[in-house]
Amino acid sequence: MMRNESPVLVLTVPLSKWFHGQNYSQRVKFPSSNHYFVCHEDHVSSLLIFFFAADIFRCVAVWPQFNPIMVGKRGFNFCFMLLPLMIKSACMIESTHATNTLLPTQSLRDGQTLVSAAKIFELGFFSPGSSTNRYLGIWYLNLAGENVIWVANRNSPIVDTSGVLLFDEDGDLTILDGRGSASILASGSKTGSMAATILDSGNLVLRDINDSSRILWQSFDYPTDTFLPGMKLGLEGRQNRLLTSWKSANDPASGDYSMGFDPNGTSQFLIWQKGNVYWTSGTWNGEIFSLNPEMVTEGIFDWTFVSNMHEKYFTYSLLNDTMIFRYVLDSSGKIQLLTYSGGKSILLWSQPTSQCRVNDLCGAYGVCNENTPPPCRCLKGFEPGSLIDWNEGVTGGGCIRKTGLQCESGGEPDEFLKMPNMRLPTFGQNCQIWEAEECRSACLQNCNCTAYVFSVNCTLWYGNLENLQEFYNASVGSGTLYLRLAASEFASGGNKRQLRVIIIVAVPLGLLCSCTLICLLWLRSRRRRGKKSLPEGPLLSLGAEIAIKLGESNEKGSEFSLFHFTHIADATNNFSSENKLGEGGFGPVYKGQLADGKEIAVKRLAAHSGQGLLEFKNEILLILKLQHRNLVRLLGCCIQGEEKILIYEYMPNKSLDFFLFNPTRGALLEWFRRYHIVEGIAQGLIYLHEHSRLRIIHRDLKASNILLDLDMNPKISDFGLARIFGSNETQAITKRVVGTYGYMSPEYAAEGLFSVKSDVFSFGVLLLEIISGKRNTGFHKLGVSLNLLGYAWGLWKQGKCLELMDPLLSDGCPTSQISRCIHVALMCVQENASDRPTMSDVITMLSSESAAIPDPKQPAFFTMRTTTEADVPANVDGSCSLNDITITVPDGR
Repeated sequence: MMRNESPVLVLTVPLSKWFHGQNYSQRVKFPSSNHYFVCHEDHVSSLLIFFFAADIFRCVAVWPQFNPIMVGKRGFNFCFMLLPLMIKSACMIESTHATNTLLPTQSLRDGQTLVSAAKIFELGFFSPGSSTNRYLGIWYLNLAGENVIWVANRNSPIVDTSGVLLFDEDGDLTILDGRGSASILASGSKTGSMAATILDSGNLVLRDINDSSRILWQSFDYPTDTFLPGMKLGLEGRQNRLLTSWKSANDPASGDYSMGFDPNGTSQFLIWQKGNVYWTSGTWNGEIFSLNPEMVTEGIFDWTFVSNMHEKYFTYSLLNDTMIFRYVLDSSGKIQLLTYSGGKSILLWSQPTSQCRVNDLCGAYGVCNENTPPPCRCLKGFEPGSLIDWNEGVTGGGCIRKTGLQCESGGEPDEFLKMPNMRLPTFGQNCQIWEAEECRSACLQNCNCTAYVFSVNCTLWYGNLENLQEFYNASVGSGTLYLRLAASEFASGGNKRQLRVIIIVAVPLGLLCSCTLICLLWLRSRRRRGKKSLPEGPLLSLGAEIAIKLGESNEKGSEFSLFHFTHIADATNNFSSENKLGEGGFGPVYKGQLADGKEIAVKRLAAHSGQGLLEFKNEILLILKLQHRNLVRLLGCCIQGEEKILIYEYMPNKSLDFFLFNPTRGALLEWFRRYHIVEGIAQGLIYLHEHSRLRIIHRDLKASNILLDLDMNPKISDFGLARIFGSNETQAITKRVVGTYGYMSPEYAAEGLFSVKSDVFSFGVLLLEIISGKRNTGFHKLGVSLNLLGYAWGLWKQGKCLELMDPLLSDGCPTSQISRCIHVALMCVQENASDRPTMSDVITMLSSESAAIPDPKQPAFFTMRTTTEADVPANVDGSCSLNDITITVPDGR
């Protein structure tokens, strides 16, 4: 570390050591000679006389010019008395504290560093990973691991430790190696009035000593792979400030990926792979990036987009400058958001997280599906441009139309194919059109228009459609796309005649069945005295069984109610976006307030959602029969026309994952609160498995399905995938595997076999997540399994299980209780279902310190996926979706 000198300094190193090439902090020239001393501060001034006396004898041997003085006792005494004064006057006036500035008369050698004023960043020479090459760089001073944020000579390494940073004779800031090779870092001035300073922002600046506001050069204008707060990423004149990835963890040379502002002027970030667009953030709307809203972390960053004649760029600042965050473009092409806790890095967000997020993976008119192998297919009315390439998995060439549009040929007018839940293509053009039919007409009248979307306003696409993805349920960047096709691509006249015949036969049969069911319900209600009638018509749309169950529930005076749609619309402010809490496979969820002031959560079934309708029926059938303080309460439903809505008690603290996987909110979950949540989940499960009137397997237990009330009491929610067991049933097999990847037991994922032990496995995964604060599927640890179960098992075998504990937990946590919880969790996630405990056993093991717990066997940290049905969201990329719900069919019980 580079140091300046103080008035009270002593000679600490004999000259012979300097001559042997050892590197020290500061050389001090002895007056009237060509030799140097090395001076350091010594706080023990009483050692002065002793130390100088020892060095005087060495000086006599190496300085022949002093020999005439040192003749006889008197001459020697004179030298002895004079020498400390000469050294003291030579070691000039500054303090010994680490400096943040390199002056024109100074140099920074390998082994020395500059440190920013608040001791946040450090500048010096380093070797990355296993490399022996030396680079000048900037890194976080007090953080462990890979934390280099800038590299000066990334493509020109120094092969030994001879590197030095200095100002050359022209005043340029230069990196010099032992062979004399020079790399000019920044042009300065021959006046010698320049200084290089490392700031607390991580920015190395070259500025005028006499005018510190005059900056001639700064490292922020030449970023490497890191985007720091205060840095500008974008266009300034012809210069595009880009992030460029490292080649590898051991080589900071320029890699294959770069990230920066779209040079075409759209307000979005792009990642390029060897010059080709690889990923896009989506356009900035003033609050979020349209395709990656989670990139802007609410409550942490303040993003700014500047656009004028001279520059266009993004920058961001921290709302809490005591925290550390940075974006890094890694060597694999992912842009990552990192923070730090306890000196260790934590990955908060990363993109692209899946194949479908890779730019133009499926080419023009190709659509991506994350749940099907291979992920790409052509849209209806299109076929592969090169069948050979597609068969080899090379889909970037895209698709071509089977039948050309008839716009200019005078044929039958083109039509539009409705495609709901689509990730919308890039580069759409917004139009000031406020009616859906006018939007359709605007596209139809322009022969180059290939698709349109109408939501709040009208968006048109011209030319090829790229970056399409189906079953995309994000809150932004998704919608119903209307794809323009030739009329011949739709049903022919013959097909339409067949359809009419089917309708003529089916409608009378349907009416007959409906009348029969109505009569049955009427007869049933006649047998019940004093029972008021219900609006059977809407209920029958769900089937006779559910209609009867709802009728019975309402007649018995339970708290379950049938709501009118207008009351729900009023409660949610007409389903406004401000009231929206989230969205899943079922549909959007809204917060509402009834006329009596009671707060509710409203799940509205998405239109034409077969998945949601099945879950809607399943949840009503099950949850009406369940009452437990650790299960969410269904207050009622609304069935009116196409509207099918479930109304629940409102949970003000949202879901467990909202706190658990967030580095800021996670600190609110102290250990006693986490343990309370674990106990509540366990009690809810044992009720489902053993104490309720029905034996129920939840099949989708995960952090996002654990809701928290005002007092942070947990409540298990979302019974859309649950399954009822008979009293004599212990397990069942299904051909339709549903649930969330990472929480499913191995026998269920591989064979469709499920039992109460399937929920036990999910509970074990959830327990490890609660202890560690890490997602199972999003867990990454270099050198070990990319799976939280595997990592926990490895620590257990090494006797280091407490290292799994979330760094946000305080040091005063009861380690014996945490160790017991890890032990129980590993028992729950054992590979064989027969080895896992029941939930009754789990509660006993958790609550009793005297209960003996056998050693667990190896957990099932599998990575397989079933291909029986395209129902399992394989969230292997670590995305942070809060709604990993898939479809189910309540098969015969």
